[in-house]
Amino acid sequence: MKLKLLGLAVGASLALSTTALADDLKIAVAGPMTGPESAFGRQLHNGALQAVADLNAAGGVLGKKLALQVGDDACDPKQARSIAEKFAGEGIPFVAGHFCSSSSIPASEAYADGNVLQITPASTNPTFTERKLWNVLRICGRDDQQGLVGADYILKHYKDKNVAILNDRTTYGKGLADEAKKALNKAGFKEKLFESYNKGDKDFNSIVSRLKRDNIDLVYIGGYHQEAGLILRQMRDQGMKTVLMAGDALNDKEFASITGPLAEGTLFTFGPDPRNKPTAKAIVEKFKAKNVDPEGYTLYTYAAFQVWSQAAAKANSTDPKKVMDAIKAGEWDTVLGKLAFDAKGDIKAIDYVVYKWDAKGSYTEINPGK
Repeated sequence: MKLKLLGLAVGASLALSTTALADDLKIAVAGPMTGPESAFGRQLHNGALQAVADLNAAGGVLGKKLALQVGDDACDPKQARSIAEKFAGEGIPFVAGHFCSSSSIPASEAYADGNVLQITPASTNPTFTERKLWNVLRICGRDDQQGLVGADYILKHYKDKNVAILNDRTTYGKGLADEAKKALNKAGFKEKLFESYNKGDKDFNSIVSRLKRDNIDLVYIGGYHQEAGLILRQMRDQGMKTVLMAGDALNDKEFASITGPLAEGTLFTFGPDPRNKPTAKAIVEKFKAKNVDPEGYTLYTYAAFQVWSQAAAKANSTDPKKVMDAIKAGEWDTVLGKLAFDAKGDIKAIDYVVYKWDAKGSYTEINPGK
């Protein structure tokens, strides 16, 4: 039902976009609006809708109202590139997206060729900004930063314990697991098991049996929330108390809907909760008034629109290359606080922290020393 409702919402947005006035400025958001990662597509979509509504209420950008286009890549690389080519062909100057790194990376190449500025709110694989493309930025951090935070926690709390590292073979999951492993190994810590599974798998009994045999105290997962939730459930089915730790892809309450109270004690890394930032207070209240929880990457997406719109005003142009020059030369006020970017397109201030899920389906930031 959730997917159907989301599909209706996206379809309505697309329908509205086709009736945009001729002098409206088309911009876009792209991500997994359907498919297994649709919970995160919903975050990006919600952030984009509110940002466009607020910008239009304030007069638009350079005197033009914005018309939001929505692209559904379902976290599929080929579909993502197809969407990117479509948006480029339509002359869209700015896209907030994508979510999965495996989508953002191929899409970015089509956007570069098609003169489109791309700001991803959520893609953390380092490759995205390491190819010297002129058109890419990310609001979030990178896996070679996120993996360090996860590894540091493990070293503080599990240095004399058995640790396993799993990954789902995706660009994001494998990349994050590799970075965590690299940081642990550099510190002289050797994991007990390093294993892969396929994204979309449902039966993890074989892997779980190995974890049980090896008396694993903590399993670090580079992957998405569906599989992580199933691994957790199947560990508990086998009577295991092993702690599960993962990255930012556990940052949606859909994880708790998969695990129920079994989520208690699960750890993940993400930036300090943007919902608690003073700079986001007024916007969070707007979301709550619409019964929308701006969790995860919702406010990151909102911030992407703020950066782009402020830079367009500064450059007095929506030309993507002029706007990009303005972005990299400035510092921008957003719901996340002030943001600035380096020459590659990465944000300059990185602040990953560790969160813990409770049995009631909520998570809180924890003191890494405890």
